Amino acid sequence: MTNFIYVDKRQYIDMRESLKIFKALCDETRLKIIEFLLNGEKCVCEIVPFIKRTQSTVSIQLAKLENLGIVKSRKEGRNVYYNITNSKVKKILKIIDDKPN
Repeated sequence: MTNFIYVDKRQYIDMRESLKIFKALCDETRLKIIEFLLNGEKCVCEIVPFIKRTQSTVSIQLAKLENLGIVKSRKEGRNVYYNITNSKVKKILKIIDDKPN
């Protein structure tokens, strides 16, 4: 016998959004990028040296974050700037940082 859990459409959408956020946070490089972007919009040229990964690796991870709806990019001349657009990500990281020692 198979057991099913029924949830309404709103709960399903909320759960899918939460899964996207945790998927983004489970990779060390993506987590470092997100933490760096907590202080505001950054150019890829600033992110690469901070993360200490190749430009290619950072670009791939930024594309994944953008596809997951966590960050948004804008182009200005030859530079691409990223910022966090998902407020839940900021809240989650604040909760993690505020944990008691």
